[in-house]
Amino acid sequence: MTNFEILKQRDDEYIIHSYGRFPIAIDHGKNATCYDLDGNKYIDFTSGIGVNSLGFCDDGWVSAVCSQLSRLQHVSNLYYTSPCVGVAEMLVKMTGMKKVFFSNSGAESNEGAIKAARKYSFTKYGKNRHKIISLKNSFHGRTVTTLAATGQDVFHNYYFPFTEGFVYAEANNIADVKSKLDSSVCAVIIELIQGEGGVLPLDKSFVSELSMLCAEKDVLLIADEVQTGIGRTGTLYAYQQFDILPDILTSAKGLAGGLPFGCILFGEKTQDVFAPGDHATTFGGNPVCSAGAKEVLSRLTPGFLSEVKKKGGYITDRLKKMPHVKGVAGLGLMLGIELGSIPAAEVVQNGLKNGVILLTAKQKLRLLPPLTITYEELDSGLNALEKTLAEM
Repeated sequence: MTNFEILKQRDDEYIIHSYGRFPIAIDHGKNATCYDLDGNKYIDFTSGIGVNSLGFCDDGWVSAVCSQLSRLQHVSNLYYTSPCVGVAEMLVKMTGMKKVFFSNSGAESNEGAIKAARKYSFTKYGKNRHKIISLKNSFHGRTVTTLAATGQDVFHNYYFPFTEGFVYAEANNIADVKSKLDSSVCAVIIELIQGEGGVLPLDKSFVSELSMLCAEKDVLLIADEVQTGIGRTGTLYAYQQFDILPDILTSAKGLAGGLPFGCILFGEKTQDVFAPGDHATTFGGNPVCSAGAKEVLSRLTPGFLSEVKKKGGYITDRLKKMPHVKGVAGLGLMLGIELGSIPAAEVVQNGLKNGVILLTAKQKLRLLPPLTITYEELDSGLNALEKTLAEM
C-alpha cells in the first residue's frame, strides 16, 4: 500500500465522513507549491479555500506565530493582550470601521453579526423588527442560523426547525428587495461576490442603491466578506471597490493566514451595540492567531494589493484561451470559470493527476490561489490546468 492508502484507511476508521475528500494527502509545502505523502508535486490554486493568504509556511508569518507561541498561547478575553489590541487597531485604521469583535470562523462571525443587528433594532424599535433579508444563491455558513440565512434551498433540509426570521430576495433586483423590506426588517446581509454560489459579483449599481435604501430606512447593511476579504479581490475588503461602507462587516478565512480566526467589524451606528455579557467566545482574539493576523495585514500594502489585481488579470487572460472555457468572473484572485458541457468536479479530479489543485463553485471551477503566488507557480499551475482541459 502507498503512504496515502495507509492514511486513508485510518481516516475511514476514525473520522466521520462529512467531507467528500479528494484522493491526495498533503504533507508539506511552500508558498503555492506543495507535496503529498508519496512525494508528488502540486500547484495549489485553492489556498485552503481562501485561508492561506500568504501561501504555505511563509517565513514572516511562521516567525510571527512561533515568536508569540513562545510567549503566550491563550489567556481568555477576561484579560488584555497586546496582539489582540494590535490587530484590532490595524483593522479599524485600514477599514474606516469603528470597533472589532473577534471570533474563530466565518459562520461564527455571521452569527454574531445577526445577533448584533437584531439587538440594534430591538433597542431602538422593539422586538417585532427582527427579520433579515438575504440574497438568493448566497452562502453564510453551516450553523443552523447561518444555514437559515443562506439563500439556497439545498441547504434547508434535515436540521429542522431552522432559525426563523430570514427572507430571500433576488440578487441585483432592487425592486425585489424593496418588496420585502417592510417594517419587520432590521438588516440586509450580502456577499459582494457570491462565492459558493458560483463566484458571482453583485452589480455595483445594485449595491449602491441597496446601501442608500438601507440608510434611508435605518436597516443595517451587513457585508459578509468571509471569502472576499483580506486582499482576495485586490483591495483589503471588496466593499472598497463598491464605494460603500457597511454597518457591519464579517471576516475570517485569510485573516490569520491559516489559523482559525475571524472578526466582526462594526461601523458608526453599531459600535456600541454589544455590552458586557451580550456576546462572547472562548478563543476569540487568541494571541497566536492575532500575531498571524498582524503579519498578514502588515503585508497588504497598496503595492501588494495592486499586484493581486495584476495577477488576476494575468490568470484571466490565460484562461480565456483554454479549451472549454466559456467565461471568467470575479475580482483579483477570486475567479470562477464557466465551462462548456464538461463537469467541473471531473476537471478537479483530473487536475490532480497533472499536478494542480482546484476548487468548484456549483457548475464552475473556482480559483483562490495564495495572494503571494509567483508568476512561475502561476504558469506551472495554468499549464497543468490547460493540459487537463485539453484532455477532456
